[in-house]
Amino acid sequence: MAVDKIDTSTALHSFPELSIHLTLPPPKPKYPAKQHARNVAKRLPAGDGYIYLEGQRSATFEDSDMPPKFRQRRYFQYLSGVTDIADCALVYSLHTDKLGLFIPPLDPAAVLWSGLPRSREECAALYDVDAVHTTADLAAHLRTLHRTRPAAPFYTIHDQRPPRDVGGIIIENTLLQPAINDCRVYKDAYELALLRRANEISAAAHIATMRAARTARNEAELEAVFVAACVARQAKTQAYDPIMCSGRNAATLHYTKNDEPLAGRQLLLCDASAEWQGYAADVTRTYPLSGQWSTEAAAVYRIVEEMQRATIAITVKGVDWRETHLLAHRIATRGLLELGILKGGTEEEIFAAGTSKAFYPHGLGHFVGLDVHDVEGTPDLPSVDMGAYATLAPLAAFNAWLGRGRGRRAVSHTLVNRVLDTDMVITVEPGIYFCRFLIEPYLTDPVHGKFIDERVLERYWDVGGVRIEDDVLVLEEGNENITTAPAGEEMMRIVRGEE
Repeated sequence: MAVDKIDTSTALHSFPELSIHLTLPPPKPKYPAKQHARNVAKRLPAGDGYIYLEGQRSATFEDSDMPPKFRQRRYFQYLSGVTDIADCALVYSLHTDKLGLFIPPLDPAAVLWSGLPRSREECAALYDVDAVHTTADLAAHLRTLHRTRPAAPFYTIHDQRPPRDVGGIIIENTLLQPAINDCRVYKDAYELALLRRANEISAAAHIATMRAARTARNEAELEAVFVAACVARQAKTQAYDPIMCSGRNAATLHYTKNDEPLAGRQLLLCDASAEWQGYAADVTRTYPLSGQWSTEAAAVYRIVEEMQRATIAITVKGVDWRETHLLAHRIATRGLLELGILKGGTEEEIFAAGTSKAFYPHGLGHFVGLDVHDVEGTPDLPSVDMGAYATLAPLAAFNAWLGRGRGRRAVSHTLVNRVLDTDMVITVEPGIYFCRFLIEPYLTDPVHGKFIDERVLERYWDVGGVRIEDDVLVLEEGNENITTAPAGEEMMRIVRGEE
């Protein structure tokens, strides 16, 4: 039956109990820039002054009108939440607790090529700031702040300075960066959600790469598979250049050529991860390209697997990270002794000599966050004697040769010098590698040569290297491995095409 007209007054009186309830979705949470600014302010003197930071400036390649891929300055992003707008600035007042964002004014000529940028109103709705202005107003705003509180310093970093026509202000550029570093070490719930998402996407890309490994012909194909899986999930930036190394290439820690054929190679070491809204994952998996371990590769993998299992178990609040590094070397020494690669001494003698650094020449892990090798904050005093492991230099003679005439220390990147605390996120990434360039000086060294069996070692060069890496969150009690990429037997079933 058709209804031509409804008497709404009669209809409503007929249903006096009728009411309408609208349920609106909760507002989307914002990146907690304001809370980050407050946390940093607590580490600055006297609660007076201003934080002034600039975002990444727009640029082009030399002799070109094409820009490099944009990457926001990490200190600016930490205090603004802005990931993808160039030429910005921020000002935070310590005494009024007001955070202001300054974005570029509209450039009509750029709209044709790039479309309309976010407006001030859109930025105010998107970011956790109190006000949004354009950079055309920045100098006048800073002059007003200076007139109001002429003795208040402007805290900044490096050589960042307010516009030149803002004179007479006090610049302090030594305190802000360490204050932000101390805050960045601790991840809040919002940051952890970003890190989890980066890990979820990275896990999917690792799975895709595992499935492609048996039929791929070149390292470059596997790099393409990994990156495509990330981009398909809207993660269009890698946390770092993918490391897709096969065979002996796996002995190079940061191998990024990714261009060699896979035929005849034993293992693939895939160290690759996505970035999500500026936050990085860092994940490594190693597996046989054929789906079947060689005897030598399987034995090395088991050692590294035990190194990671044992060190993750003590990646907990209150543990000096240097203790975990020493534990990894103890397990490496024991495992290489059992394989016969190390010989001629007890486990304790060889451990004390530091011979395992020939095969495991890097730190156990690093903090991860806005940078894949994230800031470490203020170091803690060591609670353990590091002995031969105080530096990562594999061998004093090797270090001296590599640094000769170059004005630099070689292979001496320091360990993470922190006692672990709640809400820190750190990678746990032990490895064993067979790099001739690193190992051969040990063979003729009077201290270490007697501990290495060259005849047994000869069987392991083609293994290249094995590394397993996960991102671990330190909890009030225990920890949580936030990396979800398959490992162990689950990984192998995927590589073999069984799931």
